[in-house]
Amino acid sequence: MGCRPSINHHPDLCWQIASKLKSATVKRNNLEILEHMGADGHEQLMVVSDSGSGLKAIIAIHDTTLGPACGGTRIWPYMSEQEAVWDALRLSRAMTYKSAAADLPLGGGKGVIIADSHNDKTEALIRAYGRFVDTLGGRYLTTTDVGTTGRDMEYIKQETDYVVGLPTTAGGSGDTSIMTGLGLYMGMKACAKEVWGSDSLTGKTVAMQGFGKVASHTAHHLMKEDAKLVVTDVFEGALDRAHDLGLMVVKSDDIYDVECDIFSPCALGGVINSNTIPRLKCNIVAGGANNQLLAESDGEELHRLGIVYGPDYVLNSGGIINVESEITGQYSPDRAREKTERIYEIMGRVISVSKTEEITTAEAADRLAEDRLKSVREIRQIYRSS
Repeated sequence: MGCRPSINHHPDLCWQIASKLKSATVKRNNLEILEHMGADGHEQLMVVSDSGSGLKAIIAIHDTTLGPACGGTRIWPYMSEQEAVWDALRLSRAMTYKSAAADLPLGGGKGVIIADSHNDKTEALIRAYGRFVDTLGGRYLTTTDVGTTGRDMEYIKQETDYVVGLPTTAGGSGDTSIMTGLGLYMGMKACAKEVWGSDSLTGKTVAMQGFGKVASHTAHHLMKEDAKLVVTDVFEGALDRAHDLGLMVVKSDDIYDVECDIFSPCALGGVINSNTIPRLKCNIVAGGANNQLLAESDGEELHRLGIVYGPDYVLNSGGIINVESEITGQYSPDRAREKTERIYEIMGRVISVSKTEEITTAEAADRLAEDRLKSVREIRQIYRSS
């Protein structure tokens, strides 16, 4: 639920990047799947198929300590079933940390469907998937992700109640990118407070790598504060929107060399790495893309250089906050906005822990999430008769 990948229509490139991310960030050491699940704290992996619709899917539940697992369903033409399994496991764990850091009563889960969303997606396939979601009895709540839409959630709703992120016309919370964009903006302001002693972004230059829906919403908040924006994207439609707003546009690779106050990755994962960090001319890295750091060492290098990093799953949690407001009853945009604005406070806590413990902000965010999970796990069980 972060910024949309700007490579949705380039699966070969996406998988090259995804493979590098996995090899760099998840040290499997040839562990079998079950061994990896145990080591990483995963609770359940469900592999499903339906010959009638052609469905092949995986649902991963990482942790339900805080509440039902929640995470989007991604439709992607994975190169192999193994790739799909590892992606589901990785993404479900990330959702646990995202919800925990955002103080939500939710766990982490993820669904992936092995298909091409442009050519293979049908009502039958989506509804078949919904039936399998229903068999989990509420342990997993699904919503939109890459390759799925609000309309798809309406199809799933015909088969199960365990779905969120429905269109507003269907009584749901609607477009998650609105709150995700707001949350990113609030995270930027918290980082600014640490760097300059004021959270004002007036006159600050923000270089946005990717200008999809989330980045566009963030840009509107920044423009209201008279921030200066420099953007890039690989899609002409996104660049046209930027030009219409009067923003400076640069070539994709040139964005790393822009002299700016904030560098904001809002497209690809793994863009903060040993090749790009030496080129950055910024005080803050704060974006909406998932998995921005190619390796843990890249977070350490930013810390060494004095660049404040806003952990991606903290700053882009507005989407899950939005759908959580739908889960807990009748959706209220005001309530969702109020909770999303708390990302400012959460990022402030991350920075405080980072300074106190002398660790990176990435490590500090993990520490906060893990501490919350641990504290809830240790609550004494109370017997209740049925």
